[in-house]
Amino acid sequence: MSNVLVYTLDGKIYINLTNRCTNDCIFCLRNDKDDVKGQELWLDDENSTANDVIEQYEKIYNEPLTRHASPFTETVFCGYGEPMLKFGVLKEVAEYIKKTYPETKIRVNTNGHANFVYKRNVVPELKRLIDEFSVSLNGSTKDEYNELSQPKFDEAYEEVKKFIKACSDAGIYVTASVVEGYKGRHLDLDACEKIAQNLGAKFRVREWIVNGY
Repeated sequence: MSNVLVYTLDGKIYINLTNRCTNDCIFCLRNDKDDVKGQELWLDDENSTANDVIEQYEKIYNEPLTRHASPFTETVFCGYGEPMLKFGVLKEVAEYIKKTYPETKIRVNTNGHANFVYKRNVVPELKRLIDEFSVSLNGSTKDEYNELSQPKFDEAYEEVKKFIKACSDAGIYVTASVVEGYKGRHLDLDACEKIAQNLGAKFRVREWIVNGY
């Protein structure tokens, strides 16, 4: 366990807000390991505030460039849990980043369940803060999605599609992603791409990484 709220990967800053998730994806790397390239992401608790995140963010962002190839240009809300489950913290941190580092692109990697969780469409609240959403579609049918994502409520797949459409309707760049090749499982990628396009999203295939990062 640790309190790594901010970490780096492939030249980007990542923000790890929570351990909690409304899915239990069978391919999730946290089922097999506790770290991403040596950075332990299981949090000690769920009590971290926006100020805690910002403090770690500033430390990493302003580290000497001798540790990084170039200045950071993208920040991604993505950790071991679903970042939108700490919506208030995410929003406050995104506001800080946009104000302090306006040239920084902000992306949220999400399972698309937030509107179900909060019982309202939260996407418009993020329109000027988030540049891109990457939403886990993970299937061309409800059964396929449920097998891979193991959601904790019944209509999760429909909620994911509604969330993708809400992002598109709000004018926020959105990508629908799928994990392909998990232990020999193969999705109907053409069908997944068609769904993404019909919802107004780009489509991305993420090949399953056997040992994670």
